[in-house]
This record gives sequence, C-alpha cells and structure tokens, in this order.
Amino acid sequence: MYNPNKATQHIRDFHAELTDLRRDIHANPEHAYKETRTAALVAERLRAFGVDEVHTGIGTTGVVGVIRGARPGKRAVGLRADMDCLAMTEQTRLPYASRHAGYMHACGHDGHTTMALGAARYLAATRNFAGTVYCVFQPAEEGQAGARAMIEDGLFERFPIDAFYALHNAPWVPYGQMAVRNGAMMAAADRIEIIVEGKAGHGGMPQFVADPILAASHVITAIQSIASRNVDPADTAVVSICAIEAGNMNASNVIPPRVRMVGTVRTYRTDTRTLVAERLAAIVANTAAAFDAVGKAEFVEGYPATVNTPREASLAAEVGRGIFGAENVLTELFPNTGGEDFAFFLQQVPGAYIWIGQGTDTSCPLHHPGYDFDDRVIPNGAGLLAAIAERELAAE
Repeated sequence: MYNPNKATQHIRDFHAELTDLRRDIHANPEHAYKETRTAALVAERLRAFGVDEVHTGIGTTGVVGVIRGARPGKRAVGLRADMDCLAMTEQTRLPYASRHAGYMHACGHDGHTTMALGAARYLAATRNFAGTVYCVFQPAEEGQAGARAMIEDGLFERFPIDAFYALHNAPWVPYGQMAVRNGAMMAAADRIEIIVEGKAGHGGMPQFVADPILAASHVITAIQSIASRNVDPADTAVVSICAIEAGNMNASNVIPPRVRMVGTVRTYRTDTRTLVAERLAAIVANTAAAFDAVGKAEFVEGYPATVNTPREASLAAEVGRGIFGAENVLTELFPNTGGEDFAFFLQQVPGAYIWIGQGTDTSCPLHHPGYDFDDRVIPNGAGLLAAIAERELAAE
C-alpha cells in the first residue's frame, strides 16, 4: 500500500538545509520579473539534485525542472511555486531579514520555493513514479500575472502538464492542518476606477456648482446595493472603494471639478463577475446624473477565480490525510476572497490549490511587515507536493 508519509519522512533528513535555503531567499527578496538571483539559485539547486532538465527564462525569469520517473508513463504532473516578493519594508528584525530596502517576502513565497525544491530533491532521488514531474517556479505572482506570462511563453506547449498543484501557507489555518475544497478556493480580483465630473465653484455658493463630491458620496453608497440587491444571496460579491482623490486640503471653500475613486471587486463565478461590471457602470452613470454630474466606471479584469477541479481536489485531500491525519484535512470551508494567479493555470488544465496551515495564537497575517514563513511547515509541505506527484503517477 502506498504510504504518502514516506516523502515527508525522507525530507525531514534535510530539513535543516532547506531551512537555511529558505532564510537565504528571505534575506534576498526580488520583485516581479526581477527574480534573477532566486531563479539562478533554483536552477543551481535543481541541477545539483540531479533533475533531468532545467529550463530557465520562461515568462522572463521562470524556471522549470523536469524529473522523469523510474517507470515509463504518459501522464505528467506540475508542481508550482511562486518566487517573487512584495514591495514593502520588513519590520521583523530577524537575523535573516530582508537586505533590500523596500522589499520583503511578506507572503511566504520564499517558503513555497523552498518546499518545491525539497519535493524536487526527493523526487529526483527516488523516482518512484511512472511519467514526468514538472517543477514550475514562476515569477510575478503578486499582481503582475507571472503565470499568464509563462503560459504566453509556451509553458504548456513545451511541458504538457495533465494535472497542476500548488501550495500556499495560510496563517488562518491552524498549524498541522491543510485545507482544500472542490470549486473556488480564491476569488477573481478585479480593479475598478470611477470618475465623477461636476462643475467647480465656491463652497459657500453651492447653487452655482454641480458638486462631484456629493455625487461621489451617493455613488459609494449606491454601489453597495450590487452585492445586497443584485447578486444571488447564495452567491458572494465584494465591491470596495479603497481610495478617493478630490479637492485641495488647503482650499476648504472650493468645490472641485472632479473626483477619482479606485477599488476592488471580488467574485467567484464568471456570470457574477459580468453582472457586477454591468451594474457598476449603470449605477455610477445614473447616480451621478441625478446630481447633474457625469459618472464613468472602468472595470479592469485582474486574476480570475482560482477554481479547483473535483478529481484533483479529492486526490490532494486523500494524500493529505495520510500526512496530516484525517481530522486535520479541511474540505468543508468557505473560499477566500484573496486573488491568486495560479487561476490562469487552472483555466488551462485540471488541478488543485491547497492551503497549508501555519496558524498559531501569535500568527502574523500575510502582507504584514512583521510576517515570516514558519519553517516547521517545510517537510510537510514539500512531502505533500511530492506525495501528490507520486500518487498521481502511480497507476501507470
């Protein structure tokens, strides 16, 4: 009988080396499409592990390691890790804190890269599978669509992946647990920009102006009706205005000619995404018009929803139960409203996106200047990726 815990046990033998590697990557963060040092380090380690092929420069700085099993097989599995950091200043004061001012690994991509390397090392050493494993290290996940860049650069033509898997550390999932579900794991993340134009004038004589601030205030309130009155109550949508520009703080008696607002929309279904865009445009235009202003809304599609396929989500959960224990694999959970560009891969091939828990009573949230990846997670995460690949490719 297949033992999914075998990979984890094997990887524990070099946990200390992986921890040192993770901390080195953490200390040297690189932003979107500039992951040159990280990519070179990944390529060097893959070659040292004895993988069959190492391909670099895919989608600018992406790396793919090719590992062939001990037995022939037609199927291929992809294991993905993201390499980029965030443009923010670290405040952890750790010995291995970022050496690059204004940049830090505040989302755990240093840990994801390390876990994928740990899985690659194990798989290259054991090759207990039939077929091919592609270890995909992608650039620019944080808002710059590195997954799409790799696809456009011929990822799937060069490396025909049949099933794709990825892990993301989750401070909101307790340490020692994992979470995966069939269907949406994360939301589509889209950007909106709203312009309301009126007629400027004296704040003490509003009868002579068309106040865009008043109109914009009503627009902000009105667009909240999209989620409460247009979207099916069994579905979910988030419409948030996150920044407003208007007027001059040094001119308290001047009504400005224009208000600009930006925000985000989060949805899980394609038809809901379309509905929100259509209602947003209508509400902005009509509400502004009621105040003699002109309102225009621009809906800019970002990452699509990250949607797991049934077979792959079930397989990931099955393997996870052998590693974490049945009681520690969460499958009945709500999807997250964050965005993730692994979604682009899942639009092309079946697969599953998995959260691996690192939550404790003192957990720091993702994208926080005090965040750090929990190195205790490395063997379980790397072992889970490796065991999924072995389980996927065992039948042949």
